[in-house]
Amino acid sequence: MSLNRFLILFTIFTLILGLVAYSLQITMPKAQLLIPKFWVIFGAVAMLTLLAYIFSWIGIKKGGEFSVLAIMGGILIKLIFCMILVLVYLQKFKVNDLVFVGNFISLYFLFTAFEVYALLCNLRHQNKHLKNTP
Repeated sequence: MSLNRFLILFTIFTLILGLVAYSLQITMPKAQLLIPKFWVIFGAVAMLTLLAYIFSWIGIKKGGEFSVLAIMGGILIKLIFCMILVLVYLQKFKVNDLVFVGNFISLYFLFTAFEVYALLCNLRHQNKHLKNTP
């Protein structure tokens, strides 16, 4: 998957997730389904996912052992920065624990699942090229 294709699909995916969250916020305003500053968390996780994918994509293009290190490093750095984000957020805001866990974990896992899917597409494409070369 090319970087341009990823960016287009990532933008569509992010817009769909944003529309779902916005529709939840609009349709059920009295039910506190979204945490305060949800959109800041949403944007931060989206940007971290984008940066982790780009880092991994560059590693895959370099090939060899570096590609594995880049993929694992990108995912690990995203995880660490998300943990720091959670720590800072929970220090600043008092929120319902279940609502926070539901919001953050769903965002983190949905964006991570999309990132892993895109990386697997790259690796599958790379694997096909290796099989075709004598």
